[in-house]
Amino acid sequence: MSELSTPKFTMIDEDFKCAVCGFEVKKLGYTARDHCPNCLSSLHVDINPGDRLNKCHGILQPIGIEKFKTDSYKIIYECKKCHQRHKNIMAVDDNFDKIIELSNKNIA
Repeated sequence: MSELSTPKFTMIDEDFKCAVCGFEVKKLGYTARDHCPNCLSSLHVDINPGDRLNKCHGILQPIGIEKFKTDSYKIIYECKKCHQRHKNIMAVDDNFDKIIELSNKNIA
């Protein structure tokens, strides 16, 4: 496990099995992997990125997309358990068909 810590970010880049679709997710190698590149789902385990201190552990379901930088997007998530919303930057190997599908959704 590769770890790098700053006051609000703990870098944990590791392989895992997606709790939603079962996809065997490989680490990114350039930043922390925080969601499944296949179904785009995540787990609600962090308070600050990488800290693993959130007790919720619900499924973060992708509900939308927003433009982040010139060539990047953020995935908007809603926790199925506590209903909090979060945003994560999309990864280079994310399922682009899912990204397009999310871009067509109108979220409130």
